[in-house]
Amino acid sequence: MIKVLLVDDENWNRDMVRTFGAWEELGMEIAGEAEDGEEALRMTEELSPQIVITDMRMPGVDGVMLMNHLHERFPEVKVIVVSGYDDFKYAQNALRFGAVDYLLKPIDPKELNGVLQKCKKELETVSREHGALALDIDVSFFLSSYKQLLRVHFNELHLEGVITILQGMRKELEKGGIHNPGMLRQVVQEMMLLLKELMKSNGLEEGALKAQMGPEVLASIESTTRFLTTLYCESLEQLIGQRKFKNKLNLEEVRQYMDSHFAEAVTLEALARAFFVSKEYLSKVFKLEYGRNVTEYILHLRMEKAKEWLADESIPIKTVAELTGYEDVAYFYRVFKKHYGIAPGEMRKHGQV
Repeated sequence: MIKVLLVDDENWNRDMVRTFGAWEELGMEIAGEAEDGEEALRMTEELSPQIVITDMRMPGVDGVMLMNHLHERFPEVKVIVVSGYDDFKYAQNALRFGAVDYLLKPIDPKELNGVLQKCKKELETVSREHGALALDIDVSFFLSSYKQLLRVHFNELHLEGVITILQGMRKELEKGGIHNPGMLRQVVQEMMLLLKELMKSNGLEEGALKAQMGPEVLASIESTTRFLTTLYCESLEQLIGQRKFKNKLNLEEVRQYMDSHFAEAVTLEALARAFFVSKEYLSKVFKLEYGRNVTEYILHLRMEKAKEWLADESIPIKTVAELTGYEDVAYFYRVFKKHYGIAPGEMRKHGQV
């Protein structure tokens, strides 16, 4: 999997890149995010990303200084510059320090993915020359669909589903001939990175990830799969135990989960299944506690975030819609106007945000 590091001091800019990038399709993943150049350099050392996407104007170590350091210390890293300022000096500096491309805000999804595709091709060319990494990208692409399914089953606490997906992955690994230790090491590393993400998003300690990946784990596809299945099952059982055996439903946990996933298709049924209660009970106690049912609460979150992002006129309304979970912009307009009594464009025009 090609690792990407996002560097920008504004959350919404990172949100936009994260939302618009066709990461899984390109065999890429966001390995980390930094708010300034100093933090970005530290994370580059820790995470070894192949691509860095950076803003130019940041407090402290800005984009120019960051690119200078990257050029000197990590010349193999591909850098994509994003800036809200159509400034020739910035573009000159970007090209001088070997930037792959220079994109202006607001980001165009097609341009972003075109540049990412360009980076991928350059990395593949270098890999072929070194005779090693090109196949790694194929392994990442192979794993992407299994990662999507694992996310769903893990977040819904479906233990049997997780086991089934991992067993299906084992069979496909065998069919695809992905069996040498180098390939299997990558499989383990990428699946452990996903598990770390899932544990963090569900408030779990990462104790299970301290398990050692010895040579025996990479001895065969079967041993690799067994190792991963044990890790995933132990982590999921820990989460199930944490949720199932509490004296009562922790509505604050439910609310925090919704606050973190409001732009996704969060349903009452999925929440009830994940927190081991009936949907009728969850609906009743949630409304008593927060004065809104689950659907109304998610709508409220989406509208609040939309209003917040509309205050920045550099963000197109289409982008605001997508960041709040609405693929259909016309539908977003209708929902927004019904909620606030005014269309998003009118609210922005009259400075009511």
